[in-house]
Amino acid sequence: MSIPDPLLPIRPSDRRHFLATSGLALGSWLCGRPATAAEATGRAGEFGELDATRPGGIDLYLEHRTLMVGGRPGRAIAINGSIPGPIIRMREGREALIRVHNRLPESTSIHWHGILLPFTMDGVPGISFPGIPAGSTFTYRYPVRQNGTYWYHSHTGLQEQLGHYGQLILEPAAPDPVGYDIEHSVVLSDWTFEEPHQVLHKLKTIEGYYNFQRPTLANIRDQMEATGMSLEDVLEKRFAWDRMRMDPTDIADITGATYTYLMNGRAAHENPTFLARPGQRVRLRISNASTMTFYDIRIPGLPMTVVQADGQNIKPVETDELRIAVAETYDVVVTLPDSRPRTLFAETMDRSGHARGTLAPRHGMEAEVPAQRRRPMLTMADMGMMMGKDGHDMKTTAAASPPTGRRTPLPMSGLPDRIRHGPEDHGPASITMAQTAYRRLDYPGAGLGEDGWRVLTYSQLRALRRPYGRRAPTRQFDLHLTGNMHKYVWGFDGRKWSESDLIRFQYGERLRINMINDTMMSHPIHLHGMWMDLYAGGDLDSNPRKHTVIVQPAELLTVDILVDAPGQWAFHCHLLYHMEAGMFRTVAVVRSLKGGPIAVDP
Repeated sequence: MSIPDPLLPIRPSDRRHFLATSGLALGSWLCGRPATAAEATGRAGEFGELDATRPGGIDLYLEHRTLMVGGRPGRAIAINGSIPGPIIRMREGREALIRVHNRLPESTSIHWHGILLPFTMDGVPGISFPGIPAGSTFTYRYPVRQNGTYWYHSHTGLQEQLGHYGQLILEPAAPDPVGYDIEHSVVLSDWTFEEPHQVLHKLKTIEGYYNFQRPTLANIRDQMEATGMSLEDVLEKRFAWDRMRMDPTDIADITGATYTYLMNGRAAHENPTFLARPGQRVRLRISNASTMTFYDIRIPGLPMTVVQADGQNIKPVETDELRIAVAETYDVVVTLPDSRPRTLFAETMDRSGHARGTLAPRHGMEAEVPAQRRRPMLTMADMGMMMGKDGHDMKTTAAASPPTGRRTPLPMSGLPDRIRHGPEDHGPASITMAQTAYRRLDYPGAGLGEDGWRVLTYSQLRALRRPYGRRAPTRQFDLHLTGNMHKYVWGFDGRKWSESDLIRFQYGERLRINMINDTMMSHPIHLHGMWMDLYAGGDLDSNPRKHTVIVQPAELLTVDILVDAPGQWAFHCHLLYHMEAGMFRTVAVVRSLKGGPIAVDP
């Protein structure tokens, strides 16, 4: 393989080639007929485990399979015969060797999410390599430079929606600071029996196609009872949202109207079991491999101690519930106090469904499944209309970030807690705009924090030890997260990927990005190849390091990046249909920022 100089002022890959590669995905699915139960070759959730750092490496086989998913036959992209794919273990300090055999009739890829590696091994077609053509084999080979819980998935078209994902466990070379007796992998996902491109077509054609939880005249009394508001107040609130052409129940684009929610490939009624004896410390390695679904996780009556976030060890935090975004991972430790079973409950953020399993000393046991909570509604705060004690909008004069050319160290504490949006218009790809963006590190998210339980927030995350490369950044820029739900167009700074230029990072610099969410939805933003150090109210020693961050509605969220990875990298929202609809940028790590923008294909 010819490896390009990763620090040359490289041109972005041909977008038309990338889009053509994406368009080929699932072609055979479209041409085929619906699968039948008689054709099923197995059921989802029957996956194994492999060690990619053993001598000789491992082989992964990708092919279309008809599998029973939640009791129904579904056309899946299976990895070694199942969804999820096998758990892949690696040992820090060794070399991973993985041969991927593409038996699909279209091109494919595997991205190793959160893994530090050469950009040619990152697995993003059109950005870091051409993809893996049908009928061919591609060999991934890279040193394992980290440890923790991660995951892998396709980065080609919408293949991820069909089961093309699995968990990664990277064993530490040094003694593990987390004490536990037994561990279990928990892979959360969402599944639809619809063809994924048809799902995207529906979202583009009819706004809120899958949202059956909207306020109507029929449920107005329910809202009065739930909120304690009078009829007049409820109507006034609804009219206010109507005037803004917004929907306060616009929590998730795709809901339980089409999704079956899975835990380790099993639907809720299939109840996967995680064995543990009373008194054992159980480490649950939780990966959210969904395409569009945020989950709220709890084990009723049993506290969880969070010990790792996105593969990075943190100072232990005891909590009762946590929200995990698409692409995030959390490791928690729990202890069964007795021989009674406990339900591991993963409720969707929009309350349209759930996945669940049972933590128990033996198979066949089952605990009570919690009742589904009332779906949350967005508030004026989610529109950036902050209310003070007097009930009026909180005014702020906080200035925008300093000029991008600044080369003196930026402050590491006391950052502005809010920023006025300003007069700029981000164009037709942005139809909503918060009046004020503000830090929401203590906010657990819509629908959480009202039950009297402890809920994990980003403000509680602190690195166990100071991560390498920490220093104050010397350059920064603002990045607006924008969208038009009516047209289903998503992007950054009002432009979708096909209309945008490269974002350039200079090799060796320490860079700050202030993300400002102009939309009413939470977006999990993922940077390939480099860590994002999240400003969480701590300092250089303690702020957490993440590969994916939730940016909530009307939020100002700051990350600092050590630019230590030459090459081209993807930077995108990890809601799959948002990424496909334009919320994606290419980052080029270059030697110098001088000389103007890198040439971009028209």
